[in-house]
Amino acid sequence: MSEIVLRNVSKTYDNGYEAIHNIDLTVREGEFMVVVGPSGCGKSTLLRMVAGLETITDGELSIGGQVVNDYTPGERDLAMVFQNYALYPHMTVAKNIGYSLKLRKFPKDEIKRRVAEAADILSLTEYLDQRPGRLSGGQRQRVAMGRAIVREPKAFLMDEPLSNLDAKLRVQMRSEILQIQRRVGVATLYVTHDQVEAMTMGDRVAVLRAGVLQQCDSAQNLYDKPVNVFVASFVGSPSMNLLYATLGEDGVTLHVGSQTITMPAAVAAQRAGLRAYAGHEIILGIRPEDLTLDGAGEVLTGHVGHIEALGSELIVHFGMDARNYVVEDKGGSVEEAQELLEATALTEHVRNVARVAPRAQVKTGDNVPLHVNMERAHFFDAATGESIW
Repeated sequence: MSEIVLRNVSKTYDNGYEAIHNIDLTVREGEFMVVVGPSGCGKSTLLRMVAGLETITDGELSIGGQVVNDYTPGERDLAMVFQNYALYPHMTVAKNIGYSLKLRKFPKDEIKRRVAEAADILSLTEYLDQRPGRLSGGQRQRVAMGRAIVREPKAFLMDEPLSNLDAKLRVQMRSEILQIQRRVGVATLYVTHDQVEAMTMGDRVAVLRAGVLQQCDSAQNLYDKPVNVFVASFVGSPSMNLLYATLGEDGVTLHVGSQTITMPAAVAAQRAGLRAYAGHEIILGIRPEDLTLDGAGEVLTGHVGHIEALGSELIVHFGMDARNYVVEDKGGSVEEAQELLEATALTEHVRNVARVAPRAQVKTGDNVPLHVNMERAHFFDAATGESIW
């Protein structure tokens, strides 16, 4: 049993700054849990609190059924993998992997056995006699993983372990880390700022914003059913289009800038909460893939400002006369968000994205009709940002 359970955990520094606010989170036995959020949201602080490198101000942390708030890092029996590998350059791979066991005075035969097993899991057997300087970035990251595995810890903690690798190697290492974790089978808490990494790796993903847990669910549920506009905008690439719209008195008509679209009766029925917003402004959310150049249903016309041809698809950047909702702390500061709103004509008017077929007949400067999949549209309270159901 190596569950990690946080109950109402908070962290307040001496200057009064509260980095973590009353977080309830459980990492189940064998689960790969990813914590994701923008820079400065508190995700690394949370990981360090679990590791024992930061004290817990309030709340309770238990590992394997034991409350460990007052335990030292060594007493918690956790293995941590960092982004900088922290390997000893003068030691061989084998000695790097087995060093923690040597410090704990394990018998040489036991160290050799564990190192051999870890090397086999990580495909490092042929490199055991080499030094880290002769290895690639991915191989060095596997050595760092091996050092964690040989300890046979209760759980793994990983702090952005792939951030120093190039894009292609990161994709490969994501798969390798998951395979390793499945073989070892212990609870893993993994921190990243990369939401694509989070979505592709996590059994569940916890989204953090300013030290507050926003939502914890499977990647698909975060994408399909975000609880608020922050989660909706942060999860998914390209981001969800967010537009201010006024819901008509009839409860089905949406006025988006100078354009009008109508919700199908089935959508209005499923979103009973929308009735209370008749005659009021809300936020309309549309995923880029839910805007198509052909199809049926409601249409919004956009002016194409830029097209990215990716081979498998076109990313069409377009503008409308509707106001866009900007999430202030999706990655930058409040000041940066305001600058974004007040920026150049290109930034101001070309703020929406559609993902369309790779050979679609569309070019910069066109006014194009975009068919909206209203069944997959999202609606948010303009004041609170909470989803409307």
